[in-house]
Formats: sequence, structure tokens, C-alpha cells
Amino acid sequence: MRIIFALTLVFSIYGVINFYITRRIYQGLTYLFPNLNIIIYSIVIIFVSLSVILGYIPIHPIINNFLRWVGSYWMGIFVYFFLFFLAADIILFSGSLLKIIPFPLTQNIRFFTGLIVILLTTCLIFYGKYNANIIKNVTYDVRIKESVLSDEIKIVMIADLHLGTLNSEKNLTKIIQRINALEGDIVCIVGDIFNDDFNVIKNPQKASDLFKSINSKYGVYACLGNHDGGKTFNDMVSFLKESNIKLLNDEYEIIDDQFILIGRLDPSPIGGFGGLVRKDISEILISIDKTLPIIVMDHTPSNIEQYGEEIDLILSGHTHRGQIFPGSLITRAMFTVDYGYYQKDVSSPHVIVTSGVNTWGTSLRIGTNNEIVSIRLQ
Repeated sequence: MRIIFALTLVFSIYGVINFYITRRIYQGLTYLFPNLNIIIYSIVIIFVSLSVILGYIPIHPIINNFLRWVGSYWMGIFVYFFLFFLAADIILFSGSLLKIIPFPLTQNIRFFTGLIVILLTTCLIFYGKYNANIIKNVTYDVRIKESVLSDEIKIVMIADLHLGTLNSEKNLTKIIQRINALEGDIVCIVGDIFNDDFNVIKNPQKASDLFKSINSKYGVYACLGNHDGGKTFNDMVSFLKESNIKLLNDEYEIIDDQFILIGRLDPSPIGGFGGLVRKDISEILISIDKTLPIIVMDHTPSNIEQYGEEIDLILSGHTHRGQIFPGSLITRAMFTVDYGYYQKDVSSPHVIVTSGVNTWGTSLRIGTNNEIVSIRLQ
């Protein structure tokens, strides 16, 4: 019942905001096109607004891909149209109260206001698309307590590939090349490898071959994120095995007798992990040699309070750092650490949260970056 209420509330708010945006656009367009057909305009707007949902209802691969493409960009456009139109209306309302702007507003004021909003939004969308095709390299130096490492270990970390989303497979070649260029000792993929449905990946074999081409001394390890479950969960697991990626489902691996790597199940999988349920960390640690450094891959950083001084390093993703501004303000309020390096005190684990190597939802990056993380463990 709560889920139905929550979904009804979300879609209601989405519908109201869409109505507000499209009404403002219509007011501006009628200045240029006085005879604009309201029915045709409404059909186009409803189609664009619903593409966010319709793209995930099985219709036909070509139609679904088109709808997802439209929906991906509309999500970003929607946000900035709303923010800019809202800001414009506040300014116009304030101006009318101060008798600076005539009230009621004339049609030409509505037109030029809408034109400014559309130009600002267009500039941001083009920038966001450009920035989403760039991958940054980020490096952290982490000195663990009482280290028994014989030498410095380089961890290459990525998260949030979201294979199946717009441009995700196209970008995978570049991502793998960049990973190999960093020459890491071990590669950690910290969740959301997939995007809810394995079947939306256009060319799984090519993606698998790319993963197999990753070069690292100790191999490639992964944990599951909230988007790595559902009806095609078994296909996802088989794909990772075929791709030479060692999946750790609340399991651990001793790496070269130097450190221990734990992979956690995400606590909130969309559609479930085929019956697998996240364990308490104490159940995993009970059989671990705690004299070795312990590194944990845990996709969602909301769980870092569960780990004590026995853990040396936590690797997380999930947040995308909000992906498009002002999303970063929201993630910063939601998580103790939504991005970057964090350590509560000297006895607490080091925590590194990545903004992700790919986009989700809208294929834009505004105020954040796609990134590959390099960690020098000392």
C-alpha cells in the first residue's frame, strides 16, 4: 500500500510540474504562432513526458530505444526547465509587486522570458552531453594501519557502469582502455554493473570480451549494486563468470596473502538477488584473519556506520554525486559521504565513494564527472 501511495505521489508531482513547464512554453509559443493547435501540442508534450516510463515497457526494440533516448534527455531538460521557469516567475512576480514590471504580464514578456529559459537550458544540455563523454582519472593515497603489505598496492576502482543505458556499451571500450592504462594490481567494480535488465544490453558478447581484456595482477572483482538484480539476475551472474569477473556475494577473497577483499550484497536490490539476502558483517568477519588489511566493496555508502576499526578501507559508488546539479545538494544531505575520501576518526575505516564511470537516468553530467579511481594502498 505504501509503495502504491509513494508512486502515486511521485507521478502526481511529475505530472503537475510537466503541466507547469509546458503551459509556460505554450504561452511563449503563442506569441509567435497565435493559431498554435493546442491538441497537437498537448499530444507531443504528453508523449515526451511519458517517454521516461514508456521506454521500459516492452514494445519493439527500435521503438523502446527511441523512447529511452527521448526520455533520457527529457529528464535533464525537465529539471532545468522547471528551475529556470520557477526562478523567472519569482523574478517577474517580485518585479510586478515593485511596479517595475506591468501586471498582468504582457504576451511579449512571457515570450522573451521563455526564450531566455530555453536558451539557458539548451546551453546546459549541450554542456552536460559533452561532459558526459569525458572520463576523469582520480587518485587517492591511503595508508592503512599496521600494514603488512610487502609493497604498494594499486587498486583501480569503477562503479555504476549501468550496462544497457544510453551510450553505456559505446563507452565501455574507452573505459576498459583507460583501466588498462592505469596498470592496477587489482580492479574492483563496485556495483550497478547492469541496469535492472540484462536483456537490454545490445551486444553482451562484445561487452564480455572487453571485460576479459582487462589486465591486472590479481584479477577483476565485483560486488552487486541495487540495479544488479531482478528477473534476469541469473543471466547477470553467468555473464560476470563468463567475463572473468569474480563476484563476491557477502564473500571474501584472500589476495596474495597480503590483504582481504570482501564484496557485499546491496541491501536494496531492485527485484531481488535470486533469494540471496545480505548478511550482517559480523557473520562474514568471524572466519577472517584480521591481521591482514581488510577492504570492503559495498555499493551504497549509507552503510558505512556498520563497519568498525577491523575494516581498513570501504569502496562505494551509487550516488553519482547527484549527476546533474542540484542533485549533488540532495546526495550531500542524504549520505555522510556522497563523494570522495572520508574518515570519521583515526580508528575508523577509510572510505572512498566514486561518482561513477557512467550516467544513469539522463545521459548528462552537469557539475559532476564520470571517473575511474586509482587508489595507492600503502
